[in-house]
Amino acid sequence: MSDKLRLLYVASEIKPFLKVSQVADFVRKLPQAMQERGLEIRILVPRFGLINERKNRLHEVVRLSGINIAVGEEQKPLTIKVASIPNAKLQVYFIDNDDYFHRKAVFTDKEEKFFADNDERAVFFCKGVLETVKKLGWGPDIIHCNDWMTSLIPLYIKTAYKDDPLFENTKCVFSLYGNNFEHKFEDSLVERARLSAIEDSVLADLENPDYSSFVKLGASYSDIILDANSELDADLKANLESEGKKIENTSMEASDELLDTYFEMYKGLAEK
Repeated sequence: MSDKLRLLYVASEIKPFLKVSQVADFVRKLPQAMQERGLEIRILVPRFGLINERKNRLHEVVRLSGINIAVGEEQKPLTIKVASIPNAKLQVYFIDNDDYFHRKAVFTDKEEKFFADNDERAVFFCKGVLETVKKLGWGPDIIHCNDWMTSLIPLYIKTAYKDDPLFENTKCVFSLYGNNFEHKFEDSLVERARLSAIEDSVLADLENPDYSSFVKLGASYSDIILDANSELDADLKANLESEGKKIENTSMEASDELLDTYFEMYKGLAEK
């Protein structure tokens, strides 16, 4: 096994494949900077339909594909694709499924209406990420989750996957960037988000899911919470702080000083 600290980045966007917000730029720069500092890196993102497979040279990883992911009572097939970031020794793994990611859009339709199944897409993505890592046989020391779509991963790591040898010592960092949405999903997500060994009470926030529900779960089960815009909802912030969670302000300006700060943060967290 490698002696290098293993760091998994999970996000909904990354340049040059997809840019919806500044997050794509930051998630592009941060992994490379950590790799240059000696860390072993993996990156997983959704394969949204706006990503041109031919242009970006995505190809299916057959040995990783073929898993079925439970979303409630349905079993959804998972396909894994991979591509390299130009001019960097970094590969990006893409989580794909025909039902969730082949539409030519990210989170909203042409009329800017939020997709009603974005909650299910998040569930499928988070479950798919962890099952892909299992199939890779690559146990991360730290998973850095970026934005709301990744927020179920810390919950799963600290509950359903806590006794898995690949994840038993994994720490979670959760970054928020102010990509809030006002949409409130109509149906409970508890059944679709459930995994074995998770009590329904743990998923209570998903009875009436919205942005705050996702963020609260992600933050509650993370070891470090980073707020990159200092605009976190006051009530949510108060609730997290009442649970003893410390929220650290950061930025998306990838200066050498900030990158060094992240490096030291990762090292310190891994050593705890």
